[in-house]
Amino acid sequence: MLASQFTKDKVEAGLDEVGRGCLAGPVVAAAVILPKDYTHELLNDSKKLSKKARTQLREDIQKDALAYCVAEVSHTKIDEINILNASFLAMHKALDGLNQEPELLLVDGNRFHAYKEIPHTCVVKGDAKFLSIAAASILAKTYRDELMEELAKEYDVYGWESNAGYPTKKHREGIEKYGVSPYHRQSFTLLKDKDNAQLSLFEK
Repeated sequence: MLASQFTKDKVEAGLDEVGRGCLAGPVVAAAVILPKDYTHELLNDSKKLSKKARTQLREDIQKDALAYCVAEVSHTKIDEINILNASFLAMHKALDGLNQEPELLLVDGNRFHAYKEIPHTCVVKGDAKFLSIAAASILAKTYRDELMEELAKEYDVYGWESNAGYPTKKHREGIEKYGVSPYHRQSFTLLKDKDNAQLSLFEK
């Protein structure tokens, strides 16, 4: 069972992001404030759950949370400021969207840029340790997966509906055969043996 609180009395917001390792699309983050002593038997790290379970849990989280927000930072902004800074920016945007200000931030991972004057604690693999971080991971992942499924309807040669933009074999084969889409991150190595400038633009 994941822990409901890091402290006894503070209002805590869990933070997580998805999409850092993708070759295309935005990075997405979520912030979630759950009630004190909140419990949920199924809530866990989004990567350990089926798509059906994540979808159901998203409904529960949105119903039960005291506050939540999902935010994204575009692939072009990622290219401009790098993926690490874009991840922090997405988390900050998610915090900006909360209708309640937390007193402590629980951040998945080991690095974070301070937000306002609110203290934060980084928790490695936090989405498998704290419910609020797990909730944030589910909101971020379901949002981003659905976004990439929609983009896959427009660009159907990369397998985004199943790989969400991660560098799978099908994704890289699509890049090599058809070129890059306007949603690919130019600051990433899209094909290991080719410079991005050598890749053609996908033509629908």
